Amino acid sequence: MTDNNLRHVAIIMDGNNRWAKQRGMAGVSGHKVGVERIRDVMAACQDVGVEVLTVFAFSSENWRRPPVEVEALMSLFLLYLKNEAKALKKKDVALRVIGNRERFSSSIQKAIAAAEDLTRGGKTTLVIAADYGGRWDIAEAAKKIAHQVVAGELDPAAITEDSLHEHTCLADLPPLDLLIRTGGEVRISNFLLWQCAYAELFFSDKLWPDFDGDELKKAAASFHERQRRFGMTGDQIDARALNA
Repeated sequence: MTDNNLRHVAIIMDGNNRWAKQRGMAGVSGHKVGVERIRDVMAACQDVGVEVLTVFAFSSENWRRPPVEVEALMSLFLLYLKNEAKALKKKDVALRVIGNRERFSSSIQKAIAAAEDLTRGGKTTLVIAADYGGRWDIAEAAKKIAHQVVAGELDPAAITEDSLHEHTCLADLPPLDLLIRTGGEVRISNFLLWQCAYAELFFSDKLWPDFDGDELKKAAASFHERQRRFGMTGDQIDARALNA
């Protein structure tokens, strides 16, 4: 067991539609309740000292969903951005949106920029991944590296993992420590592929609308019980802990 420092948590918020279906409600009703859970989980993160919470709100692949559902999700996203920014600022939370913004309406793009500007400088950070995919993130970083090479600013031989990482969406934030997926599915679905390299994984059977602050703290407790070795042996980690 090691006393791990949990700074960055990411969540795949799965199960909204199933939660609503179980109750005979429209799928968007589950997403509306899911928004409430973001507030609960963000508060729990602040309670346990987490600096960054990254949530997967809308993937690159989610555009394939029925048009009516996509439209409802976009309306909910816009409403969240407009209504939550002031509340987040009061709680000292900076909001950031990562992903490809080009496919969003101009009103959503403006709301994103306004919310980010209003909350800038918060002590903790809430990152919303919207129209985001892990492969997209890596490809965009590679594209930026390629431009540097073409411009003669970078020797291809000098490209390293660190130089690629500098161009990924979350490069300026603490490394990802814990990835949580709710809803009983056991996969990461193209989310934060680069950042997940050494993250601990936690899978919950709870549907996202039922995953509250207490559940987040259970996941955090599980994280703290694990030994993170990063390629070393358990004996090496134990020795470093004794010498710390």
